[in-house]
Amino acid sequence: MSLLNKSDQKTLYWQKRQNKISTNIGKWQGGIDVTIRGYSLFNDLFDQVSYFQVLVLNITGRLISKNLSAWLENNFIAMSYPDARIWCNQIGALSGTLKVSPSSATAAGALCADSRIYGGSQSTCATMHFIKSALSDFENGQTVEEIIGNLPVKQGMPAVPGFVRPVASDDERITPHQKMAVRLGFSKGKYTILADEISDFMESKYTMGMNIDGLSAAFLLDQEFSPEEVYQINSLRVASGVTACYGDNINQPENSFLPLTCDDIEYTGKAPRELPQH
Repeated sequence: MSLLNKSDQKTLYWQKRQNKISTNIGKWQGGIDVTIRGYSLFNDLFDQVSYFQVLVLNITGRLISKNLSAWLENNFIAMSYPDARIWCNQIGALSGTLKVSPSSATAAGALCADSRIYGGSQSTCATMHFIKSALSDFENGQTVEEIIGNLPVKQGMPAVPGFVRPVASDDERITPHQKMAVRLGFSKGKYTILADEISDFMESKYTMGMNIDGLSAAFLLDQEFSPEEVYQINSLRVASGVTACYGDNINQPENSFLPLTCDDIEYTGKAPRELPQH
């Protein structure tokens, strides 16, 4: 075996991968089949499992149950309203009037929703990190009030990921999700139980209960998903509503979505002045 100098040792990782793609996830065998995490797409999965089962399998390597897949699919349905007043959907609507491609519009809208505050992908991930940390503190003897008291305060109330909501304090998605979980046979785990206690405290003290991120984060932690896995699973969670608003505006004249006149803009710069004459 030849000796490697220090420079070679530093680049060995990349040398092994030069002109070579390595993966443990999947492979297409042209004209024959596709392997996904050790499963045959056309013998084990196709026409036998749901799209969400394959989505989660691709990301996590787990072939989840049909009931958990149904929960995820309904969760997606409830996270993407076809309402152009919603931030990410405005991107879709504007893109429609600009006649860009639906793929570009949907991707831009999904990127607009990649936020720690709303959108359900990064925001649910952030909430999962908070609930994981909160459970650790709770099991080590802290009360819910103490856990909330350690959080930063914004606009007069603690900034609790997953337990506040802009515009409306009540989240219309909570009760349907709770009923669905019971119907699908899911019992409350330790994260969901703690989330309920946090919600009760927030409602009693700040009239702000759990939002859909709080519920989703706790439930998915109980199903043994990591925050990073859920971030990937939910990356296109708002896509349906974005694309709907795109389609609603594709046949409208260019720039006709929320057009502005000069009078709509309040100018606060310098007053009009004479330009120097040359």
